[in-house]
Amino acid sequence: MPRWLLAGLLFVLSLLAMPVLRAQDKKPAAPVTVTWHGHSFFTVQSSKGTVVAFDPHAIQEYGRRIGIKADLILMSHQHNDHTQVKVIENYKEAKIIPGLKGVGQRADWNHVDEGFKDVHIRSVGVYHDNIEGMRYGKNTIFLVEMDGWRIAHLGDLGHSLTPGQLKRIGPVDVLMVPVGGIYALNGSEAKEVVAQIKPKEYIFPTHLGTKVYTNLLPVDEFLQDQEGAKIAKSDDNKIILNRDPQRPRPLIVLLHWSPKGKQE
Repeated sequence: MPRWLLAGLLFVLSLLAMPVLRAQDKKPAAPVTVTWHGHSFFTVQSSKGTVVAFDPHAIQEYGRRIGIKADLILMSHQHNDHTQVKVIENYKEAKIIPGLKGVGQRADWNHVDEGFKDVHIRSVGVYHDNIEGMRYGKNTIFLVEMDGWRIAHLGDLGHSLTPGQLKRIGPVDVLMVPVGGIYALNGSEAKEVVAQIKPKEYIFPTHLGTKVYTNLLPVDEFLQDQEGAKIAKSDDNKIILNRDPQRPRPLIVLLHWSPKGKQE
């Protein structure tokens, strides 16, 4: 065989082998973890370790939160049970994005569409009530994209969504929706909003009454008429997201407000 033909054959074989080698060397991405700290307070950690916190609170009934850190803190509105950034241990170093700018009823939406590390954040302006904010003011839905997951935190949404709002929200994989009524959506209203948004993978009920916090209605109304196979209750306050094709969709996840092993 001529040398030039042999060299060409070896070159072609090396190209064919390269994708195989790269596939072998590539490590699977670390999972995305969602943690609930009671009320509307969640932290979500990306595969690269970036932690996004939503609506931090300091509600006494949920106990003192120790050791919670975040790189990015998002606040849907200005009520003090959603803005307690000091419960985040490293809040002075974290980037803080408020959903509203200004004070009180004169506050307006803070329009957000930006990247932060390996995360992208968008906002959609909505209302805290069903009379265009005349009672409780404005509210912001935050949309966070990380590792291919599209996460929507509705804050204290108080109304069904308009076609324009739904278009701005876009496709959602993971939905955090208030269900406890009184100041935001109740269970039946939350089901209507879920039907509008149509989250593909997970639903996390939030802003609800619990065993230790009874200022809001419990999750019961939201769970009525839901398929039992699509409800998962955990004795922990965190879950690792997965795309297991055998998992029911969308899965309603009821997390505990405290880590497993640290509950009274």
